[in-house]
Amino acid sequence: MPEYPDIVVYIEALEKRILGQTLEKISLNSPFLLRTATPPISTAEGRRVVELRRLGKRICISLEHELWLVLHLMIAGRLHWKNSKPKFSRRDLAAFNFSNGTLTLTEAGTQKRASLHLVSGDNGLRELDPGGLELFSAEKNRVKNKGATLEVFAAALQSRNHTLKRALTDPRLFSGIGNAYSDEILFAAKLSPIKLTQKLTAEEIERLYSATKASLAAWVDRLREETGDAFPEGVTAFREGMAVHGRYKQPCPRCGAKVQRIRYASNETNYCPVCQTGGKLLADRALSRILKDDWPRTAEELG
Repeated sequence: MPEYPDIVVYIEALEKRILGQTLEKISLNSPFLLRTATPPISTAEGRRVVELRRLGKRICISLEHELWLVLHLMIAGRLHWKNSKPKFSRRDLAAFNFSNGTLTLTEAGTQKRASLHLVSGDNGLRELDPGGLELFSAEKNRVKNKGATLEVFAAALQSRNHTLKRALTDPRLFSGIGNAYSDEILFAAKLSPIKLTQKLTAEEIERLYSATKASLAAWVDRLREETGDAFPEGVTAFREGMAVHGRYKQPCPRCGAKVQRIRYASNETNYCPVCQTGGKLLADRALSRILKDDWPRTAEELG
């Protein structure tokens, strides 16, 4: 699932291409993609793009007369840009024809979870907001090292007694963090994914706060550099350079121990047993009893 760093870079690429351009036509290939009926999707056509905004893991495109197109890519949705107007293909869930090119949405696999909403005004946009804490202040989507203070972060983190993995990926608590980057954050903070938020010391909370901001900012910079002026293709949850996510049985870059994983429902967590859990292996079967309702069971819960 594209997360905070991916969405920031997507939006920057879209700003260069569609800001100020007119959305001429929308073509939909799936009856399940569009989740709203009012206003009709046809009302978005012929309107100019005036702003782009991130809302959690959603990409929001503001059109004239206070209309918002809101795309949620979920796990397998990806965006593509062509400087022309190619023929609408079967692999495209949607195509957005602008005056200077075409934005298409594809989704791998058979489970079509990506969504498109068309809402009116900021009130309509707020109804889609899960409410998670924004960790950075943003100016034209540039990451600033300001935003949420340690105190505000700690209050959100400990507002519910969740495991750290669950807390970081809960969109009602924190904005834009998902399965992949939560692994990287917890590794950087040297904290177990199953440690309970209300049992953290002040020092551990500060360590997690610093690791969260540093990890996300570093990955935004890295993806921005890798993308350059191109449109981001090959967006994936498993990136070269990640410390633990997707690196099961590979050596930990810090201590050399083999990275381990937890599988629960449809999700996976990767961690270093030496750096994060004091040498203990976290057994999936035991975790099922421990976590119960405190682990995301579906991709939608990570949205």
